[in-house]
Amino acid sequence: MTDVNALADALEAAERDVRPIPRLTDSADLDVPTAYAVQHAVIERRRARGERLAGVKMGFTSRAKMLQMGVDDVIWGLLTDAMAAGPDVDAARLIHPRIEPEIVFLIGREVRSPAEADAAVDAVAVGYEILDSRYEGFSFTLPDVVADNASAARFGVGPWHRPRDVSNVGLLLEIDGRPAQTGSSAAILGDPVRSLRAAARLAAASGITLEPGWVVLAGAATAAVPLAAGAHVRVTGAGLGAVEVTAR
Repeated sequence: MTDVNALADALEAAERDVRPIPRLTDSADLDVPTAYAVQHAVIERRRARGERLAGVKMGFTSRAKMLQMGVDDVIWGLLTDAMAAGPDVDAARLIHPRIEPEIVFLIGREVRSPAEADAAVDAVAVGYEILDSRYEGFSFTLPDVVADNASAARFGVGPWHRPRDVSNVGLLLEIDGRPAQTGSSAAILGDPVRSLRAAARLAAASGITLEPGWVVLAGAATAAVPLAAGAHVRVTGAGLGAVEVTAR
């Protein structure tokens, strides 16, 4: 039988010590349901230390990534308030950080099913997610990345706007003033709202209600870019403004 707590210990230690570890699947029999149990065990430890749940992040939201990983559904992870970034982030506390542009939804009322998701959106924004796989070489299988909370590390959100159509928002990620990635929110399942509904579906299946004040990071609109210490990043969404962060 797989020892969920021992695997959670390993991931927690990797993050705490900023030291990558071999993939869990190299030495453990780990399927996806058990991987989610590991993920939630790590999150519960964070909550025991005083962190509060702040939302949900979605992964594998492009068809290309699904094909690459051999899956036909998205994955998800949980965000806490400690993952929310300010104007700068300490890159020395991350193993091999990468940053990507996001569309972000602000939840205004409880969501217990996908049917409630659209009407529960209080605002939308452009944002970013900083990924940081705890595995050596940023290499993982599907159960590995699920256990590792879908590589969640930090996130940031730009100015909020009233709910609007975000199905084809042009996105630009700049590093030190130079374009690093461009894309469209249409790369997120064809429309980020589909990712929001998937977040509600997966959360409900785990007995989790999306709460007022939570955010949903809909998923990557472009490839993630390595984030080096000293880099200044600006993410712009057409009609949504911009959000900036500096890695120190």
